[in-house]
Amino acid sequence: MPPQGGAPWPGRAPRSDGDGGSPQQGAASGDEVFGGEVGWEPLGAGLRSPWESDGPDGGEETAPLPVHPGTSWRAKGLLVAGVAVSMVAAGAGGYLVARPYLMPEDFEGQGSGAVTVRILPGASAGEVGATLTSAGVVASVRSFINATEQKAVAEHLRPGHFRMRKGMAAGAAVDMLLRPETRVVTRVSVPEGMRAEEVFLRLARLGGLSLEELRSIDTELLGLPEYARGVEGFLFPATYEIEPGSTVADVLAAMVARFTAAAKDVRLAERAPEVNLTPLEVVTVASIVEAEGGRDADYPKIARVIYNRMEQGMPLQMDSTVTYAQSRRTLKVSVKDTRVRSPYNTYLRAGLPPGPIANPGEKALMAALNPAKGDWYWFVTTNPTHRITKFTDKESEFVRYREELNEYLGTN
Repeated sequence: MPPQGGAPWPGRAPRSDGDGGSPQQGAASGDEVFGGEVGWEPLGAGLRSPWESDGPDGGEETAPLPVHPGTSWRAKGLLVAGVAVSMVAAGAGGYLVARPYLMPEDFEGQGSGAVTVRILPGASAGEVGATLTSAGVVASVRSFINATEQKAVAEHLRPGHFRMRKGMAAGAAVDMLLRPETRVVTRVSVPEGMRAEEVFLRLARLGGLSLEELRSIDTELLGLPEYARGVEGFLFPATYEIEPGSTVADVLAAMVARFTAAAKDVRLAERAPEVNLTPLEVVTVASIVEAEGGRDADYPKIARVIYNRMEQGMPLQMDSTVTYAQSRRTLKVSVKDTRVRSPYNTYLRAGLPPGPIANPGEKALMAALNPAKGDWYWFVTTNPTHRITKFTDKESEFVRYREELNEYLGTN
């Protein structure tokens, strides 16, 4: 009799790395997106003082000779006057040069209309200001820089696409950039235990990506671990932000990168030999643990059942591998189902299937590397709704647990 697994995926609650908020719409059709390199000349270049003086026009009285002969009071007066005029001229010219910094051009109010701007990763406040200026959002680069400095938020500017308004006061533009709802992004949450095909369908439906391109992606573009045989098992469950213009490769590569980070956190490659498995086999075990369900606390026990059966040369007989081979989701697995011919059918084939059957999360990976201690060979999730799973080392108890599940399925 086969061991039974937990609740099917649709009842699972996603575990996400993002805020899981409702997807935001992309840039409206016809909106011009501003962003990229912007150049400008140094402020104050070529300025000339309007203050000019040709000196005295003559006719002054001659003053007595000074104590130190050789310089008349008239000449001395001309010298002083010239210095004063020069100082005035320098002050006026300096003011004109400094004015764009001290009193930069700025709009008033909250602006109007809509325009989408793109801020590149690593952009400085000045570069962001240049983008906003070219889009007509703010009046000048300096007014934006000053606003970020006054608010001490220059380090909080984020890359991405943002829906702004034209003719905004610089301070208002800074505030708007920092609001999460201003960012034009679609958030898609991928729950633990989803299969690759289910992930593709979800990304196509909620993220607006091409299903055909998702299915035909060149895996060489994704940065998969060298031991991976495909994307199954390596599209890490989390919440992903899809920017306007993101490609299929961009999104899937981000999911693979997230798996790589999780694998590094649990030291998957280094610790796989501790359970006498290869890294790919650890991911495969984790995927079965995730697919079989149960509560998080049950994961290490499920892993132990897998290892105990493997050590005794017993077939795993996991229903989750049968339904994966059939490309369906169900708790009702018949004897006929267990005879389906597939390398993923662990009723007919001893040992682990050739690869993962789902995309596990970090807790399932940890369970595969840290199985619980116990002599269990069977488990049954007797109440999938409440994810109640019972473990046993006696076949007679397993049969009784199986009857509990059948009663539950008949009632529900």
